[in-house]
Amino acid sequence: MNLSDFDFELPDDLIALRPAKPRRSSRMLVVTPDGHQDHQFADIVDILQPGDRLVLNDTKVIPARIKGQRYRQTGQGLVSAKVEVTLLACVGGANWQAMVKPMRKINVGETIEFSDSFRGVCLEKSGREAVIELQTDDVSVDAALQAFGQMPLPPYIEAKRPSDAQDNDDYQTVWAKNTGAVAAPTASLHFDNVVLDALDAKGVSLSFVTLHVGAGTFLPVHVEDVTTHKMHSEWGEVSAQAAQEIAKTQASGGRVIAVGTTALRLIETASRSGQIEPWQGDTDIFIYPGFTFHVTDGLITNFHLPKSTLLMLVSALMGKTTMDAAYRHAIAQKYRFFSYGDASLLLP
Repeated sequence: MNLSDFDFELPDDLIALRPAKPRRSSRMLVVTPDGHQDHQFADIVDILQPGDRLVLNDTKVIPARIKGQRYRQTGQGLVSAKVEVTLLACVGGANWQAMVKPMRKINVGETIEFSDSFRGVCLEKSGREAVIELQTDDVSVDAALQAFGQMPLPPYIEAKRPSDAQDNDDYQTVWAKNTGAVAAPTASLHFDNVVLDALDAKGVSLSFVTLHVGAGTFLPVHVEDVTTHKMHSEWGEVSAQAAQEIAKTQASGGRVIAVGTTALRLIETASRSGQIEPWQGDTDIFIYPGFTFHVTDGLITNFHLPKSTLLMLVSALMGKTTMDAAYRHAIAQKYRFFSYGDASLLLP
């Protein structure tokens, strides 16, 4: 199984730079072993059945990109440099693993001033990453990030436009709760309260799990033999309540449908014994064709990057031939791709 097997040509104009408004108005391709059908996302209410259970990731994206100034005393006096910090993962307390641009502008022990009352101190640096301690004078770190940080949009959007205030709402799910992600669980961005209320009325149940999506979700695969790829790890939790709800749905014959690859990776991590169990920790599970699924009966997801681990995941669920045909159709019909793009409902 080679990396080149998961490559395809995507016209640049199909990369979505803004989401559909309202959220439920995005398009949705329903994919089954028998083929695929074009829908609007709002049709999810008609397609799902009473007794089905959606598993949702309730992580909350932090405004993880912060711009500041580094000041340094030199023989020519006090000099400053612009520095941009992108938080990647909390490594304890107020200490964050981070990318700093440009890294050469900051030394260990130096401070980056984000505002008069918000700063970051470089504790360590290695290669392209550093450990930054965030410090505030009069508010919490969370409040300071909300005031001075920007949403860390994916690289393929950032290359075309900067993030702005609109992204603070657009790049967050309507049920976001547990702070810690630096990328959104983007399949969930299609849901709004109108759809959620309609699903509840139909008898479709919801369970919430938490997986803090990291920037590693955008890392490319560099090995040609994909089975040798090492996945990044992300922290997640399946509570006892969520595990019990999912098991109950399985026992009653309902379908367990993950909303997003993050929710799917987490519930499959928690069911490696063969059945779903409460679980907490770091997962680096890598799902590619040949993987044995224990709880997932379906997946709602967006359209993914060529040569990505997420494209391998959906191929594992549906079969590569089926997904190749679905992606050819999506491109021909000008579906919008990636984080702000359209949805697919995969039912193996």
